[in-house]
Amino acid sequence: MLSVKALSKQYAHLEVVKHVSLEVARGEIVTITGASGAGKSTLLHIIGTLDKPDSGEIIIENKVVNTLPPKALAQFRNTRIGFVFQFHHLLPEFTALENVMMPALIAGERNAKAREEAIKLLKLLGLGMRTEHKPGALSGGEQQRVAIARALINQPAIVLADEPTGNLDSHNAQDIHELFFRLRNELNQTFLIVTHNEKLAQMADRELIMKDGEIIQTVTKQAVIQ
Repeated sequence: MLSVKALSKQYAHLEVVKHVSLEVARGEIVTITGASGAGKSTLLHIIGTLDKPDSGEIIIENKVVNTLPPKALAQFRNTRIGFVFQFHHLLPEFTALENVMMPALIAGERNAKAREEAIKLLKLLGLGMRTEHKPGALSGGEQQRVAIARALINQPAIVLADEPTGNLDSHNAQDIHELFFRLRNELNQTFLIVTHNEKLAQMADRELIMKDGEIIQTVTKQAVIQ
């Protein structure tokens, strides 16, 4: 489903991603771990087309996405890639429902349909009673659940998460970890997650360990659910 081939990225004279190749199957949950500065977030941002590689290929659903023209790339990113970050980046002036609807509306979905799907996702994530609350009235864990619903609204091929529980306490972090696996089991959703959280890394199907811009080890945890 995702294939990365010989991806490299250099800033000034510092090579932060060095010829990285990896594969992620549909329905798989893969974590990327390693010390700060190993290149994890840079790699994830490049895979998500938020940054451009100097060389290499990113193939999602058999499409080489890093060579798409800007308009087509923006459309692909919005509809086929979901993003979850450490800080939820919700729009404070909008309700939880409106935040979740936003990517669908940008993709051209009708307001009624976007609203229906957003409500369905918020209910699935345990926020059915919080749809009209603005981010400031939600807890940290609830805000991150809204961000996850927003990432899922367009039924993306893959969700890329960068330290998704790094700003949460241990209880809320565990809830989010378990949510990822429930979404995989119920929706066959695919996740690639950068994390320092050892518990999440241990739960994943595979752990990719990075050091100095390279994947130095792959640890298989359990069988992949296809």
